Amino acid sequence: MSDPEQSRVPAPAAPAAPSALRRLAAAAALLALAAAIVVAVLGFLDQPVRLPVALVLIVVAVTAGWTALVHRGAVRALTAAAAVAALLVLALFLVLGTPLRLAVLVGLVLSSLAAARVALGHDLAEAPTGLRDVGPAERGVLIMNRWSGGGKVERFGLEAEARRRGITPVLLERGDDLRALAEAAVADGADVLGMAGGDGSQALVADVARQHDLPFVCVPAGTRNHFALDLGLDRDDVPAALDAYAAAVERRVDLALIGDRVFVNNASLGVYATVVQSEAYRDAKLATTAQVLPDMLGPGGRRLDLRYPGVDGETSAPADVLLVSNGVYRLDSLNGFGTRERIDAGVLGIVTVTVDRARDLPVLLAAQSSGHLDRFRGYRSWTTPTFEVDSADDLVDVGVDGEALRLPPPLVFRSLPGALRVRVPRGAPGAAPAAIAPRGMGLRALGRVLAGRPAR
Repeated sequence: MSDPEQSRVPAPAAPAAPSALRRLAAAAALLALAAAIVVAVLGFLDQPVRLPVALVLIVVAVTAGWTALVHRGAVRALTAAAAVAALLVLALFLVLGTPLRLAVLVGLVLSSLAAARVALGHDLAEAPTGLRDVGPAERGVLIMNRWSGGGKVERFGLEAEARRRGITPVLLERGDDLRALAEAAVADGADVLGMAGGDGSQALVADVARQHDLPFVCVPAGTRNHFALDLGLDRDDVPAALDAYAAAVERRVDLALIGDRVFVNNASLGVYATVVQSEAYRDAKLATTAQVLPDMLGPGGRRLDLRYPGVDGETSAPADVLLVSNGVYRLDSLNGFGTRERIDAGVLGIVTVTVDRARDLPVLLAAQSSGHLDRFRGYRSWTTPTFEVDSADDLVDVGVDGEALRLPPPLVFRSLPGALRVRVPRGAPGAAPAAIAPRGMGLRALGRVLAGRPAR
């Protein structure tokens, strides 16, 4: 059995400053866009109807193209299609005009996109550190929760697919002890242990793999699959995760503890933890959150007793929302849904939100709905390897990886750096969305590179 404290993964160095070439490319991307706008204005000064249309098409083509560069999946496909469509319409719009003007405008737009790719590509291409190639599993075992994700195990035929690949499937039945099943698989000689289910199940089986220093395979057969997302797996192609049992890539990632319970994503306290306790939550997460938040955070709401050290180590002011995460989240809303650039830095991410009930609730709800919760004035965030929360209450509501618990205080949290060996398919995307498309990519990112700073 390995000691997780001995498995610390050194944090990689801070991103290097962009090279002179990348800074020149950022300048060229911005100048090409500006030049395209100038050409359109000069060419259509005497055509007030066509001028605004041309300007809109240019801006749409460039901004959609930049967005496609820094995203993947459906977002990349949609924005790339929008960029191509805008260019085609621009070409049709100008085909009866001066051919030279058409060529110049299209050339400037394409030049801006190409230069942006050079300027930003280095930061977008960074892969997780500590990767190593591994051979196929000899006795791979996959535990499956057939009820997770609305029945994804059966819908994707995971049992038959596992057998076809030589993986031993173990189906969780009503009343089964999941940890006992995982321990039994290890005792029977499993050399790779996997879980097809939600994040709570992933955490439990990952803990067994950690304790026996076995590689773990995450199969995203739950509802939201946040852990799989931040491992760089394709959540829409569930069977593809089984490729991790073949020749694959292995890395070490962090886990986190609340007491002696492992979690892979986050633990929430305060308002959102209370929301998770609602019976309606699992069937309608967003609707339930929107319905309950105004009641709990409004003038008649009761602030829960949570005591914890703040950034400076002193006891902090009361908070309405407290999120402790395995790694640092890019948090867009109070429900803890977000993405992490890294889960190998050996730290807990701490986020608190405090609401002045007399005036802040509408502002908070607006910040959440716009995906910019971090701009709310009562938002605080920091990192720490350990964290403790106390309370005068006998039991504290806690949502751990989306599961509702009631635990006695004090609650002690700890990061387990590099504790888990994870196998991922060689063909997987390989990085979390936050790592591939950091917030603000586009004009802001090009401006950062131009100023000599990393795009992230």
